[in-house]
Amino acid sequence: MFQWLRSLIFTIIVYGAMLPVGIIWLPAALRSRAGAMRAAKAWCRFVLWLAPWLVGIRGEVRGTPPEGEVMIAAKHQSFLDIILIISAVPHGKFIMKRELIRAPILGWYALRIGCVPVDRGRRGQAVRQMLADVREGRADPGQLVIYPQGTRVPPGEYRPYKSGTGALYAELGQPCVPVACNVGLFWPKKGVMKYPGRAVVEFLDPIPPGLPAPDFMAQVEAVIEGASDRLMAGTG
Repeated sequence: MFQWLRSLIFTIIVYGAMLPVGIIWLPAALRSRAGAMRAAKAWCRFVLWLAPWLVGIRGEVRGTPPEGEVMIAAKHQSFLDIILIISAVPHGKFIMKRELIRAPILGWYALRIGCVPVDRGRRGQAVRQMLADVREGRADPGQLVIYPQGTRVPPGEYRPYKSGTGALYAELGQPCVPVACNVGLFWPKKGVMKYPGRAVVEFLDPIPPGLPAPDFMAQVEAVIEGASDRLMAGTG
């Protein structure tokens, strides 16, 4: 019961902090995308500072976060893996569900840093539009993060990897950095409860460009799932 109360207080503080952070950084965010990204990183640093002593979650980034123009294909278990990725890379921008742009503060900042909203159930059309943006040079620079399974997947469950990831890899012609995690064990997909432990996001060895899409999809799934299983098993 005590951990649940601490989790509730943590949740209220974390989401409530979006308002003052958003207001304080608004002038910088209006001036540039870099200003908006500094706001996002400031909020993420606050969450990662608060989590250990309030709910016992210690965030850790392993591996080498990429700095150049790359595609990141990441395991998605909860909001925490987003926070850790943003804190680790210079300018991460996410392919996100379109409903999030209606979220106060969060939605506007997400668009401002270059996130790409997609429609649930129309992902193929959204990916085609995104590919068109890349071809025409209108995509903002940064590390483009895609969740190959398309949604948060709780530990122990499986969802197939979507073909849009392979299409994006082929179009970009960039290395793909797979990312594994175990964060769903401590910050679940649903509910208030948070569990103490070491929540890890791990950047793995890049997959070079130029592979046939089926070969790439098989490799990225095997690498991410294998490393995520290892991280989750390591927690006991």
